[in-house]
Amino acid sequence: MATEIVVPPLGESVASATVARWIKKAGEAVAADEPVVELETDKVTVEVNAPAAGTLEAIMVEEGAEVAPGAVLGTIAGGAAPARPAAAPPAAAPPAPPAAPAPARPQVEIPRVPAGPVARPGEHAPLPAAARLMAEARVTSEQIGAGTGKGGRITKGDVLAYLQRAAAPAAPQAPAPAAKPAPRPLEEGEERVRMTRLRQTIARRLKEAQNTAAMLTTFNEADMSAVMALRSEYREAFEKRHGVRLGFMSFFVKACVAALKEFPAVNAEIEGEDIIYKNFVHMGIAVGGPAGLVVPVLRHADRMGFAEIEKRIADFGRRARDGALKLEELSGGTFTITNGGIYGSLLSTPILNPPQSGILGMHKIEDRPVVVGGKIEVRPMMYLALSYDHRIVDGKEAVSFLVRVKEAVEDPRRLMLDL
Repeated sequence: MATEIVVPPLGESVASATVARWIKKAGEAVAADEPVVELETDKVTVEVNAPAAGTLEAIMVEEGAEVAPGAVLGTIAGGAAPARPAAAPPAAAPPAPPAAPAPARPQVEIPRVPAGPVARPGEHAPLPAAARLMAEARVTSEQIGAGTGKGGRITKGDVLAYLQRAAAPAAPQAPAPAAKPAPRPLEEGEERVRMTRLRQTIARRLKEAQNTAAMLTTFNEADMSAVMALRSEYREAFEKRHGVRLGFMSFFVKACVAALKEFPAVNAEIEGEDIIYKNFVHMGIAVGGPAGLVVPVLRHADRMGFAEIEKRIADFGRRARDGALKLEELSGGTFTITNGGIYGSLLSTPILNPPQSGILGMHKIEDRPVVVGGKIEVRPMMYLALSYDHRIVDGKEAVSFLVRVKEAVEDPRRLMLDL
């Protein structure tokens, strides 16, 4: 009896995913819990494991197709030997096709290219299912343009969408919406690469933050001498005791937690005409991954000590590089810290992570001359930037919040004494 491979729950606010690639091919043997297909969501890449051992009998969803949670991706037949796809799977596979013939029939006569070959190889190679439908409707890849599949490949959905647009009555003079503007020709040395879902989501959310929030940034600078001296004194003992390095991030997490307790509006969010205050701190930590910036969340950071914070952040960094973060780890943050200093940034204005009302930007530590006790001294200084939503956080609150962070970092003993 065949076992179905289904799309798992994708997490909060994630309604669909794209089939990025099949790790296993039809007819290959698979072990239980072995990854068989990779899905790409708006936030992370998810591997779907085989629910049972056997042979990958049928692949029901092509690469590049969009799927929802619970959708059947393929089936696994019991037994170790590669099973030939018997006549049964093709018969069982047509749950989707019935919908295709209906629109396909009237469309065969509609958008024709006078005597055209089916898809011109090379431009936007159609997936097999799309190629068959294009052949029936006598449509070329040039007419459809760039597809929504991986690498711009044309999917069956792209063909159906094109035919549906072409079949629609041309009543209210709307020739423009019917066809996508053709992408401009590339010049020598240019290369067109389709944005990943993650990059599209990052772009959409950052623009959304600019469009919806009354975003403002305030700046300050912190003398890092005390923190650096403390780290230098206890680095070896800390690492020996806890098995993790003592970094700067834990000091800033603790400093922000203390400041958020004093200024709760920076930890709140707007929902319609209401303000939702959070009596906890879920701290987002921005980390770079191969596909772009992601923000895993330290849940209940207000209950954590230095060692646990450092361990969790180090773990986030490793798994972000490996693409192994879980969806549930990327949602629910109430405030975010981003450290551009690790890339050499001296000063920046971070963009809010909606629906949060505040984000702290850390920067590069640089020796600069400062006046201390009436004398000029060279101190290791860091610029700090707090971007905030002015609709909910007043300027006085924002400036005071950043001053509290500065004070805590410049005198880390305050963090130990909860001052």
